[in-house]
Amino acid sequence: MTRGCMGSALALAVAALTLTGAAGRAEERVVNFYNWSNYMAPGVLDDFTKETGIKVVYDTFDANETLETRLLAGKSGYDVVVPTAYFLQRQIKAKIFQPLDKSKLPNLVNAWPVVTERLATYDPGNQFAANYMWGTTGIGYNVKAVEKILGPGARIDSWDMVFKPENLAKFKDCGVHMLDSADDIFPAALNYLGLDPNSTRQADLEKAAEVVGKVAPSVRKFHSSEYLSALATGEICLVVGWSGDIMQARSRAEEAKNGVEIGYAIPKEGAQMFFDNFAIPTDAPHLAEAYALINYLYRPEVAAKNSDFLSYANGNLASQKLIDPKIFGDKNIYPDETTLKKLFVITAREPATQRVINRLWTKVKTGR
Repeated sequence: MTRGCMGSALALAVAALTLTGAAGRAEERVVNFYNWSNYMAPGVLDDFTKETGIKVVYDTFDANETLETRLLAGKSGYDVVVPTAYFLQRQIKAKIFQPLDKSKLPNLVNAWPVVTERLATYDPGNQFAANYMWGTTGIGYNVKAVEKILGPGARIDSWDMVFKPENLAKFKDCGVHMLDSADDIFPAALNYLGLDPNSTRQADLEKAAEVVGKVAPSVRKFHSSEYLSALATGEICLVVGWSGDIMQARSRAEEAKNGVEIGYAIPKEGAQMFFDNFAIPTDAPHLAEAYALINYLYRPEVAAKNSDFLSYANGNLASQKLIDPKIFGDKNIYPDETTLKKLFVITAREPATQRVINRLWTKVKTGR
């Protein structure tokens, strides 16, 4: 073989390898998923990848504001995100999300009408989002610590225990956490005061901030994720937090056999019901993969696995017969009709109102 022929053969071989490599890269499928921390059962995403060949790049956040900042900046690179409904509402108006092509989501036939109807408050016609999980904002507590402080058989069932300074002060030494979320705490305070949880009146918001400000000295930390572990290990004894996180803390304590018994209360005055939802950003780079992921997560058996692990109710009606009876039968997770009637939802605020809320929240946390 002449040098010229050898050169040609070598060039062809290199070209073939290059094309093979390019084809391999072209065939690699990816979906970029941005979800809340501690919000997916172990193994679910790995199983999705094994079945579909789609790699999941998974990032987490612990505040709606963090997600919203990324989305408003544009070109986030995410294909599927999980906003809470009242943030979803204003993000839809900002044209951040694209309408769902439901022909690509056949498993949406499993959606629970009760949840989709309530979600339509934020997303008319359920055009832009599908519910993932929903829950309540209530009070989690260490049962033995509470009984030690308040006496045998003591129950926490009222916001009085949180919003009356003399009551919350009793728990200061054993540790109190509160969500770092004005959108959860202020509505609870407004409702406690007999005011509209959705009030945008500055005078009402200032009253709520005053109530929370008076109990803030008894709060060890305002944080939206650390309390899960702290409650499970006995590091703290009381928290205003999200139902599923508190139930997860209970499960962790039971698994650890550390003697920590955790209770959860939906206060008798009522509490916020929230919805966390799948949505696809307008500029999602991997659209087919986004639909594949959402459709997979809407399989009844997958939704049930997530609810079993997370201790949150989900928006998938068909999953209910597959959920662990311990979870599905817990009225703090799947409330009865009487409790459901006491739950309220909050809606998106205008930017000017949100700025007032943010300023008041900063004042509450800093004390100035």
